[in-house]
Amino acid sequence: MSASLPASRPIGVFDSGVGGLSILKALQQQLPDENFVYLADSTYAPYGERDEAFVLERARECLQLLNRQHAIKALVIACNTATALAIHVLRQENPELPIFGVEPAIKPAAAGSRTRKVGVLATTATLQSAKFQDLLHSLETTGTEFVLQACEGLADAIEQQWQPADQATVHALCSQYLAHMGSFGTEAGQIDTLVLGCTHYPFAASELQSLTGESVRLLEPGAPVARRMQQVLQDKGLSNGSAGGQLQLLATGETRNLEQAVLHWLSMRQQVLRV
Repeated sequence: MSASLPASRPIGVFDSGVGGLSILKALQQQLPDENFVYLADSTYAPYGERDEAFVLERARECLQLLNRQHAIKALVIACNTATALAIHVLRQENPELPIFGVEPAIKPAAAGSRTRKVGVLATTATLQSAKFQDLLHSLETTGTEFVLQACEGLADAIEQQWQPADQATVHALCSQYLAHMGSFGTEAGQIDTLVLGCTHYPFAASELQSLTGESVRLLEPGAPVARRMQQVLQDKGLSNGSAGGQLQLLATGETRNLEQAVLHWLSMRQQVLRV
């Protein structure tokens, strides 16, 4: 096998649905010469309200499908829930494959918060996971208060928001969950930083920002993951040096949501292959 062959292979990215496109967008911006295969496990979306055993099994299936059909050179778990519940097992089972995940950006949030009060929106599964709890405990000495809010149904509403009724649902859920968290702003005792702890939530960022006010900083996970991947690929000699930039879209279930989301958020009109 030539040394150049692995570098031209695609990077696999998977999520339960369209949320991982927020990560894919950051990856494409940081790594424009790389080829990507995006898999939406849409038959089982969303993961955030599933149990740990189920999410782990789906993560395994997605990795195996991407490896078997596309011989990926690296994997991005573009889902906070799947990262929290499955990444440690996938890394143990596939030590030769660079595997990247996403996690709520509470560490940079704590570092940048002036009021020392940070809000976190995430799924129940993410907030209850040992991985997230360990991360939270590691920041106890920062003196930051974290206001955690589980957002049942929000990822699913974002997944389906192509209909006017679903757009209204996204707005209503954002309003409901933010209201539970308290006051937002830059005054003492207010939440001045909001962590979007699910890859779907950046696609409701305009709704969230309008509700919190422009002074509140919203943190997304995409850019840090992309920078980390770029460094690892360079270190391993896996950066694609030839003409790349290709994208393939796959879905295990219905394909319309992914096609519409890619058109809307990535400005690409591309067919999705059902697998």
